[in-house]
Amino acid sequence: MPKQWDIFCRIVDNFGDIGVCWRLARQLAHEHGVRVRLWVDDLPVAQRLLPGLDAHLPQQVLDGVTIAHWANDFAFDSVAEVVIEAFACELPEAYVQAMAAKPPVWINLDYLSAEPWVEAFHLQPSPHPRLPLKKTFFFPGFTDRTGGLLRERDLLTHRDDYQQSFTLSEQALRVSLFAYPQADIATLLAGMAESERQVLCLIPESSLLEPVRRFFNSAPLQAGEQRTQGALTVTILPFISQPDYDRLLWSCDLNFVRGEDSWIRAIWAGRPFVWQPYLQDEDTHITKLEAFLERYLPGLGTETANTWHAFHLAWARMQLAPTSWNQLAKALPAIRQHTVQQAQTLAEQADMASQLIIFVRNFQQSQV
Repeated sequence: MPKQWDIFCRIVDNFGDIGVCWRLARQLAHEHGVRVRLWVDDLPVAQRLLPGLDAHLPQQVLDGVTIAHWANDFAFDSVAEVVIEAFACELPEAYVQAMAAKPPVWINLDYLSAEPWVEAFHLQPSPHPRLPLKKTFFFPGFTDRTGGLLRERDLLTHRDDYQQSFTLSEQALRVSLFAYPQADIATLLAGMAESERQVLCLIPESSLLEPVRRFFNSAPLQAGEQRTQGALTVTILPFISQPDYDRLLWSCDLNFVRGEDSWIRAIWAGRPFVWQPYLQDEDTHITKLEAFLERYLPGLGTETANTWHAFHLAWARMQLAPTSWNQLAKALPAIRQHTVQQAQTLAEQADMASQLIIFVRNFQQSQV
């Protein structure tokens, strides 16, 4: 089994790409004994997610993973046995040329999608147009014919232990809010303020602070501050680490998430969530949302499924109605039963890191 892996990551949209790559790198190192070198182009941004990272060092070891700066004057000592090109980030040309001398297992790790076409393209090869190289497309997904989802071996055990020790309030509904700043934040908060039940909305430091400030017509918000209107209390949390974010998701009645990394973690939390896909032209993000809901909602009562589906679409289209929040809030108990079951069902599939290991092993054997 190859022991040296290189993962290349460009930080495109805040912390989503590096969030996925860091979780994968750690899991490969901790659970599969792989030596992982994670190439990152923007160390100062990565440092916010990884507080122990020194953004001034060109290379360092953090939690068992070597993190190397993918600088403009890219330099490397050797080509790894397995190379992961995360999210079509395009490897440095010098590295690709060096790969041709001794071709590694070259994997293009793509974005997560529930769309049906993913199954047909998963593990499909793509020959290099000029060099004797071939990369394989690896698609995460929700079925056995895809690459699965990122999930550490003991994740659900840690979740269950934490949730058993954490008692949700019967008075206030706990909500975590993480979204793109274009979201209809004002309508959502207005609905919460008029809610029949008290709402505690927990917002980690992010680009949402400005629309939240505008809603309350207040001075700029900082971590630790609170604002109250009607039934709604908003608390601003500091920027938090991945383990702390998991615990936040586990401790809430409802989680608003976005992109890919927080979406996957919300699924594993087993709590109701609202996912906002990354905005794309021609409503491509709506197609992705519909594909996920079509795969995720079966088994839920029709009325509850319709409510959850309608809220998702309105949120993704930035067209929430004043009544949307109360309708969703009433459906949460039924949704929660469904999310617990879905997390358990999805956990029966092999996780993404394990599937990568299996693919690499089979690929190597096929070359003998």
